Amino acid sequence: MGAHRQGPSPPDAEADAAREALVREIAARGAFTDPAWRTAFAEVPRHLFVPFYYVHGIRGFERLWGEDPDPERRSRWLRGVYADGALATRLKDGELVSSSSQPSLMALMLDALDVRDGHTVLEIGTGPGYNAALLAHRLGDSAVTSLDLDPEITESARRHLAAAGYRPTVVTGDGARGCPRRAPYDRIIATCTLPSVPEAWPEQCRPGARILAPLATGLVSLQVRATAHGPRAEGHFLHTPAYFVPLRGALPGPGGLPYLGGLPRRIAGDDLFRFLLTLTAGTLDPHEALSLWEREERPQRERYGITVGQGRQWAWLDDPQGPYTWPLATG
Repeated sequence: MGAHRQGPSPPDAEADAAREALVREIAARGAFTDPAWRTAFAEVPRHLFVPFYYVHGIRGFERLWGEDPDPERRSRWLRGVYADGALATRLKDGELVSSSSQPSLMALMLDALDVRDGHTVLEIGTGPGYNAALLAHRLGDSAVTSLDLDPEITESARRHLAAAGYRPTVVTGDGARGCPRRAPYDRIIATCTLPSVPEAWPEQCRPGARILAPLATGLVSLQVRATAHGPRAEGHFLHTPAYFVPLRGALPGPGGLPYLGGLPRRIAGDDLFRFLLTLTAGTLDPHEALSLWEREERPQRERYGITVGQGRQWAWLDDPQGPYTWPLATG
C-alpha cells in the first residue's frame, strides 16, 4: 500500500469543493490508471503550495495571493489554484524561473512513472513542492528526494511541505548532477525541460529503473539497464506534448528552433513538426526535416526515442540503430 498522512487542519469548504472538482476533471481524462494517484491528488491540498502566484495583467505580471484583504481577489486566487493549469510561482528579473505544473500533466507523468511500493524517487525541479508531496503521499517521506538549484525555491518548498504534513528530503544543488549521496534510485522524474539527458542520472539508477523527463516539447520515458560498458538508458516519447521551465545548470542545447524561412506557415506552426525541429536542431536543416516528416507520414511523438550510454546520446525515429538518428549534446 502507498504511504498516507493527514495534513494539518482541513481546508475550508470552498477549497475542498474546488479540489474535488479538479480531481474529477483529471479523472475524466483517464490520467489515474493507478488509483493511488487519485487519492494523492484528492488529499494533498495544492493551495498550501501556491500561497501566491502571478498572472498576466494589463501592466505585466499581477500577483494573486491567499491572504489578500479583498475577498474577490482571494476567491480568484483559489479558483486559479484548483484550475487545471500551470501557475507562475517565482519570477526573477521578469523571467519565469519556477512554476507549479498543470495538474493533469502532473498526473499523467506520475502515472507513467509506474512507481511501486518500496521504490525510491529522485525529483529534479522542486518548484513549490506540490509534486514532491504527491510522491511522498504515495511512497512515504523517506523514499523521495527532490532537488533544485535555487536555495530560495528549496527553502520555500520545505515550508510548504511541512505545512501540508510531508517531509521528503529537499536538496539544494545542480539537477544535472543528480544527488549521488541519496542514490541509487528506482525512478527519476524531471519537471523542467532538458536539452539532453544528464549522464549522471543513469549512473545513479538501479538496473531496471525508469527516467521520465521533458525534452524537445515532449516527455521521454527511458528504461535503465546495466551493460558491460556502464548503464544504458533507452525509450520512447509519450504521446503528449509538454512545456516546462528549462533546467538551469544543464549544458545549453543548440540554440532553440532553427530559422524557418521558406517553410509553409501551416507546416512551420504544426506542433508535431516543431517537435521534430526541436529534436533535430543543429543537426537537420528545416527543409530536410520537412522532407523526412512528410516521407514518414507525419510521425507522432511515440515513434521517436532517445538512447543514452557510453558517453553519448542520440534521438531516433522508430529504431535506435535505424537510418534516422540525430546526436544530442551531452552535459
